[in-house]
Amino acid sequence: MIRLWAIFKKEILHVRRDPLSLGLLILVPAFLLLLYGYALSFDVKHIRVAVLDEDQTQVSRFFLDSLFQNPYFDRADTPATFTKLEAWRNTRLSSRAEIDDWLKRGKARIVLVIPNDFTSRIARGQKAVVQALIDGADATAANVAVGYLDALAEKITVQMAGTARINKTVLPARSATLSVAGGPIRLEPRIWFNPDLQSAHFLIPGLMGMLLMLSAVIATSLSIVREKERETIEQINVSAVRPEELIIGKILPYLLICLITTLTVLGVGWFVFGVAIRGSPLLLAVSILIFLFAALGMGLLISAATNSQQEAFQLAIITTLLPSVILSGLIFPIASMPQLIQGISLIVLPRYFVSVMRSIILKDASFFIIWPQLAAMIVLGLVFNLLAARIMGRSR
Repeated sequence: MIRLWAIFKKEILHVRRDPLSLGLLILVPAFLLLLYGYALSFDVKHIRVAVLDEDQTQVSRFFLDSLFQNPYFDRADTPATFTKLEAWRNTRLSSRAEIDDWLKRGKARIVLVIPNDFTSRIARGQKAVVQALIDGADATAANVAVGYLDALAEKITVQMAGTARINKTVLPARSATLSVAGGPIRLEPRIWFNPDLQSAHFLIPGLMGMLLMLSAVIATSLSIVREKERETIEQINVSAVRPEELIIGKILPYLLICLITTLTVLGVGWFVFGVAIRGSPLLLAVSILIFLFAALGMGLLISAATNSQQEAFQLAIITTLLPSVILSGLIFPIASMPQLIQGISLIVLPRYFVSVMRSIILKDASFFIIWPQLAAMIVLGLVFNLLAARIMGRSR
């Protein structure tokens, strides 16, 4: 503990002697959050849709088959869309009681409920209501989904009205025609998690992950390489300080700084954009600590592997900024990317943290829902920190 405390105090002195950098680490993320929170907007494709067909008739199946003939919707309860993690779970939506769990776990972004009187109401010339329960945590996707579903429902109704096979075979014999004006299929959308469809409520949790990633990695990536440039690393190498003590002593000051940054960013999100934390604050705190453990470890790995602050800064920007924006799901849905890119995104730390932040802040998700993301961050954190310790051990 004496050696660890000495490293900790030494790093605190470095931070105190550079108040400008300290101010940038705390204030710049809040400024960028304001900037991106107001400026970003985007579109999505391949929205996962689960179906609860209580009617189970040829008419309802015709409606569903026609609905999924486009690149905007993927049926979430078909074998082609199952992930390995979901393979052992119940992959078929069988009751309304399961809808909440499907939306919270992200197994589907939309759940369509076709009532058991769907065909009979169409046959009587009445309005057939299809209920759409939509995950409003992604405001843009929800808006797109409502518009496309509404347009597709009207288009499919026209197709059903003009198809002799539908009129004569699918519908009951007493129904000779299908009146579009008197009995269209009407969409009844209900938005969950973000009823007002505010883009900021979707963007802010994701931006928090990106900005914390930048702050944590860039700050720590300059710590050890600074010792190399000033040629003080040799004094540390010949001392009794072990690599793990050096790592912990270097991480702790920046962990405290990043926690202050986190509180600042959460405060801006709440007071400026109205993004309140719906989930457990304790679970959120634990998730943030796990993320910072991994992010700071990544920064130390970069610092240990480089020989100058300029080199470390450039490598930190390349490995954090672009992946955080492109491969984390912050702006571009990962499901819309090619399989190769989706595979690369598995080693991108913000991919998991962005999902965790949105799940806790917007959906009140429990530990049992987000544990795969937390486990992935722990594994990446262990890999980063162990590699950093190994590299520093070899340099002694």
